[in-house]
Amino acid sequence: GELMNLQFTAAVDGSSVLCQITSATPIHSPTLCFSMMAPVRVMDGGTLTHSLAGYAEVALPDLQPDRPHSLRLAHVDPHFRPYNRAWLPSGAYLRSGGQCIALPLLHQGVDPGQFAATPTNGFDGLRLVPQPTEWTPAGGSLPAAAFACDHPAFRRAGALAERLGLAPLLDAGAVRVTVTPDAGLPAEGYRLVLTPQGITLFFGDEDGAFWGAVTLLSLRETHDGHLPCGTITDAPRFGWRGQHLDCARHYFAPDTIRRLLDLMALFKLNRFHWHFADDEAFRLQVDCAPVLWQKTAFRGEGEAIPGVFGGGIRSGGSYSKTDATALIDHAARNGIAILPEIEVPAHAYAINAVLPDLTDPDDPRPETSIQGYPCNILNPAMPQSWNLLQALAVEVADLFPIGIVHLGGDELPPAAWDASPRASALKDREGLHSRDDLQGWTMSKLAGLLEERGIRSAAWEEAAKGAQGGIGHSALLFSWTGQKPGFDAARAGYDVVMCPAQNVYLDMAHTDATGDWGAAWAAFVGLKDTVAWSPVPDEAQDIAHRIVGVQGCFWSEFTTEDHQVEPMIAPRILGVASKAWDKTDRVDGPALQALALAYAPVFDRIGWARNPWA
Repeated sequence: GELMNLQFTAAVDGSSVLCQITSATPIHSPTLCFSMMAPVRVMDGGTLTHSLAGYAEVALPDLQPDRPHSLRLAHVDPHFRPYNRAWLPSGAYLRSGGQCIALPLLHQGVDPGQFAATPTNGFDGLRLVPQPTEWTPAGGSLPAAAFACDHPAFRRAGALAERLGLAPLLDAGAVRVTVTPDAGLPAEGYRLVLTPQGITLFFGDEDGAFWGAVTLLSLRETHDGHLPCGTITDAPRFGWRGQHLDCARHYFAPDTIRRLLDLMALFKLNRFHWHFADDEAFRLQVDCAPVLWQKTAFRGEGEAIPGVFGGGIRSGGSYSKTDATALIDHAARNGIAILPEIEVPAHAYAINAVLPDLTDPDDPRPETSIQGYPCNILNPAMPQSWNLLQALAVEVADLFPIGIVHLGGDELPPAAWDASPRASALKDREGLHSRDDLQGWTMSKLAGLLEERGIRSAAWEEAAKGAQGGIGHSALLFSWTGQKPGFDAARAGYDVVMCPAQNVYLDMAHTDATGDWGAAWAAFVGLKDTVAWSPVPDEAQDIAHRIVGVQGCFWSEFTTEDHQVEPMIAPRILGVASKAWDKTDRVDGPALQALALAYAPVFDRIGWARNPWA
């Protein structure tokens, strides 16, 4: 009972964080456990006794009743100053005498605030995201609260509307929609002809029919049930229109993921990049190495991984194969395919924590990652590494019908494998010289094993590095630190998905206000920034055919509750969808803001929190 009646506060104070703990009863020699964005140091008020990446344990002096004790913290890296509330201690708890008690901070996450009624007529044109390829208005409008159509695409769109909590889309006595195939339309393409007498939908394939139905759903919502008459001719710019979700740093419930998949469908995004493995956890059930998900799914007190990134006393979860199959099926109903990522050879701290035979036992100084994890890479010179990697990649590939596995390949530590005798011997045998050469060799070998089974590999931009040309094997690369690595990879022959952090990393804070929420290492990403770029600018026209997609990303380092993702995603997902679909890059910042006003009531109707900082 001595740990009851505790109060914990924290606030950004310049380049440091000032914490205060108050207890109503005396507590002898407590230890404060918490996490922050990156490795921390204690400036005063306690002694750092243990740390891993951003997780820290600080020995405090005896706490006296009703006498606040102050503690000042700072990140070890001075560039990681606390920008906003997301940088405050997370998952904090006090340990004393064998007891642990959580110390919640108030106001964690974005506060959606109270929104006034939002006008829906701020956009001078068709209130639709993404904007169609061509819109020819004919004047007048068609009242349509629902539609009469028995085509499978409309049944799918009607089920989507129901799941989103919107009014029923289908009614046998409503405005009739005639659905007709048109072989002249491209993949995912459709044409809608809206007249006072009714609606005709022409489609190129089943996905095109579905997107046409989704367009009618959106127009009903943004035009108050009065559809403008005219002709919409539409098809996407890119075949890969993605949204990524990091479920390794934070475990998102399957229902939350389904909800995101439904939101993606509303904006015609068709690829979900599922990041379920990283330094912090491996969250997918695999039979080839059950210890991965059984021992890393939960983190916290007494677990293999302590309470990093807000893990607290205990938190987490894993996804069964049944969960994965259900998500795959749900996504498919929305025209979405799921890309799984297993994340190697770096970002493997959790794997190494439960499978220690994947590192060189004679390596005297394991590398430390940029996030502060020691020994977070697999060693390709160890036969056990290949036993795991091949079995893992094949099992995951067999579970997901997309036919692609994302292998990771990002953020290899600067000193990776430098002191490993086995890695040095491998480099000598293969004519490799640098860590990039060895990673490229590793990624290429794994991609080759998958290619033999008809599986394509994907990876982050760094996988193109290495004297031997990197991963190869027609891999799909994701350019995240900016666009230039993607252009370079495209010129080297790779297909590239553009996901520059400065524009479409939706975990970045919207503004520089301390009351905002989110990361800041790449930029502050406001709504306008999501469209303030071109996936294929003038200087990249020579490799335009190699730029195959656009994707938004959400990393969960500061996420401790599922609902916190919503006001980070909305309304910025409108910008991601616009860049992924619109061939002309015509939606600029002011236009996007006006469209966001038109969609604000839609977000409200589906109960999706919007960000007041947008």
